[in-house]
Order: sequence, then C-alpha cells, then structure tokens
Amino acid sequence: MENSMLRHDGRSSDQMRPLRITPHYTKNATGSVLIEYGETRVICTVCVEEGIPSFLRNSSPAQGWLTAEYGMLPGATESRTRRERPAPSGRSQEIQRLIGRSLRGVIDLTKCPDLTFNIDCDVIQADGGTRTASITGTYVALKIAVDKLLRSGRLNENPLTDAVAAVSVGLRDGETMVDLDYQEDSTADLDMNVVMTQSGRFLEIQGTAERASFSRQDINAILDAAEAALKPVFELLHEAADGHIVET
Repeated sequence: MENSMLRHDGRSSDQMRPLRITPHYTKNATGSVLIEYGETRVICTVCVEEGIPSFLRNSSPAQGWLTAEYGMLPGATESRTRRERPAPSGRSQEIQRLIGRSLRGVIDLTKCPDLTFNIDCDVIQADGGTRTASITGTYVALKIAVDKLLRSGRLNENPLTDAVAAVSVGLRDGETMVDLDYQEDSTADLDMNVVMTQSGRFLEIQGTAERASFSRQDINAILDAAEAALKPVFELLHEAADGHIVET
C-alpha cells in the first residue's frame, strides 16, 4: 500500500503509534499487563477462579468460561468520566462483549474444565483505540495466566489455539490510516476495528461510515492495512508473555 500522507503526529498512513507492553504490571492477578498505544493506556488483568456459571454446569463435554469487563477511570479523558454505577454504560457493555468474544475465539475452553477466566480492562488514559488496545493487551495477560496454570499442573494442555490482536483503521479523503488516535477517529469518514489471529483469520470486523458510504474495495484495502500493521505486533506479544517489556 502506498502512503503519501503524513498525519498530524508525523506518522505515515500505514504506521501504528508507538506500542509498549509491560507484563506482570500488577501483583495479585494471575496475568497482567499495561499496554500503551501512543497516549492510550490500559491495564489488562486476568484472574482465574474455580467454578463456572450455572448455565455451563451440565455441559458436555465439561468446559470452562471466559468473561470480560471494561471501563474507563474518571481521569482517563479530558473531561472527567463518571463512574459507571450501578451498571456499565451501553458502550462499555458493547466493548466488553467484543473483548470476551475475541479471546474466546482463541481458547479451547473444553481444556479448562471448571475454571473461569475473569478479564478486566481498565482504561487509565484514553486517546483512541481503547478497545483494540484492550484486546491486544488481554491476550498477553491471558497467555501469562495460562502458562502459570500449565506450570502448576492445574491445566494439562495448552488451551490457546492462536494469538489475537486488534487495530483500528480509518478512511479519510480516500486515504487509509491505521491505528487512529482520538483526533483522527473524530474526523474519519469511516472507522473500522479489525480483530484477527496470528494465523491470518478474522475474529471480528466492526465498521461504521461516519460521513459517506464505502465500497467493497475500501473494505479490502482496510483489511490489508490491518493485516500488515498487526504482523509485527504478534512477535512482540510472545516476547511480552515471556516476561519482557517490549516496545516499538
């Protein structure tokens, strides 16, 4: 893909923001990371507990469960975000369901009988791409948690079937741009979130035309851009899961 446009922060159209992943960011969670996509920062934790929801207790074969929660801390945005009490907002519910679906797409829960993976994504600073950062960071935290369970003998087999990461892609004035920050997201003609596996399969594609319709050719260009942008990210995910701080 040819990219002639320089963006407001000096990046080319196919260039992601600086990415940094700090594993083992919190002490008590089974797996945790701080992930930073530019100025967006999210703490992703995975806590594992014995037991599964009642709707799964008589399932055959026996299996585990994975569920996700997502929220923004009050100081994450320029103007204070109210705490979501007593229930998450519609936006947060949509995002946490997306995170849960994305991670369940790369884990064989029949290899985790009677275990629940509780994922929490807490946005401490938001500058666009919080849901894609959450998915990418959570995969690393989940792999850290799974590796601990394998070492302890609680799991007999590795249930992870692939790696997963996500990126936003936008279209503005006919130009495709990857990894939108807030300024770009708010002015894009099209904003699409792409979730894919390291093996090149797509788990979710969310796209909305903000100002004008888009063509099938636009979709193909966006998916190509997402795939190219995420390819180097996957190598970093495995390094981070091994306990190394990684950054681009």
